[in-house]
Amino acid sequence: MNEQKTDDQETNDQKIRRPRQADIATLAGVSVSTVSRVLANEPGISETVRRQILKVAAEHGYPVKSATEAVAGGLALIASDGVTGGLSVFYEAIVEGLRAGAAEAGMPFEIRMVREDRITPDAVRDYMQAADAEGLFLVGIDPNEMLRDWLQGTMTPAVLVNGTDPRMQFDGVSPANFFGAYEATSRMIKAGHRRILHLSGSHRYTIRERIRGFEAAVAAVPDAEGRFVPLVLEGSASREAHERTAAVLAENAGFTAAFCMNDFIAVGVLEAVTEAGMRVPEDFAIVGFDDLPCALMTNPRLSTMRVDRAALGREAVFLMLSRFRNRTAAARHICQAVVAVAGGTVPNAEKP
Repeated sequence: MNEQKTDDQETNDQKIRRPRQADIATLAGVSVSTVSRVLANEPGISETVRRQILKVAAEHGYPVKSATEAVAGGLALIASDGVTGGLSVFYEAIVEGLRAGAAEAGMPFEIRMVREDRITPDAVRDYMQAADAEGLFLVGIDPNEMLRDWLQGTMTPAVLVNGTDPRMQFDGVSPANFFGAYEATSRMIKAGHRRILHLSGSHRYTIRERIRGFEAAVAAVPDAEGRFVPLVLEGSASREAHERTAAVLAENAGFTAAFCMNDFIAVGVLEAVTEAGMRVPEDFAIVGFDDLPCALMTNPRLSTMRVDRAALGREAVFLMLSRFRNRTAAARHICQAVVAVAGGTVPNAEKP
């Protein structure tokens, strides 16, 4: 018997064999993970790349999921005491990212401002029912024990946005707070400063990571000294930072630099240092965090650390889509890099 395959048989075999995602990736010149995300209709891929991958997949007989398949709705709860105060500009960009990501994914999306101390399981359930939402985004909110238990007991998909879960029970996305603080402090150490203040004040886990980053950077240099200056932050962050910095400088303690929890605090430090007759950056260096609009208004311009806030929102939507597909998967946390922004409050024309 002649076992050699005919041309027709080889053609039939090729038709029967379904291409793999790896084949599509090779033909399209992209990574397998990119192909996987496009074929699952996930956000975060440019339309040019998406069209190319879908074209290649269609030409080679790969089954493509319809983009019109319904996506469950999402509801974002955001603490009103944060967004109606000085941090409104910070959260505005995050919400823009959430809205953009949800629109791209075809996810019905609503947002509610709530008092953080009034976020009970009953209230959250009512909010979600009213919005016809299956997934919950907690924006700048660390869930209390009652809410944690309810979310886990009901297996409600939840994503912490600009939040960190120390128990890793919930998906989350946040800036690289530890590494950003480490880099911010290191910028001043590289400029020759050895006695550095850190002004901060918050109960949130994300801010505690910035404190840890500051402490680690100081500890890495044998002759460096750091002092944590706690702030209550019940009123104006800039005013309180101004007062606390002025008090430290009055001690003649010899501190010559400050890393600040955010740019609002850095503005207050700059004012206090200037009033004390010190030159910035020659006598005193300052680095803020978040790259808020106020960083552009100081003289000299504030050196800070940029947080891509819109990216936090888009990544949160990606995590929610993944959670919709697999509600029992292990929790994941996405950490967005924080980028140094050169300004005039660190000497030597800093090169971050």
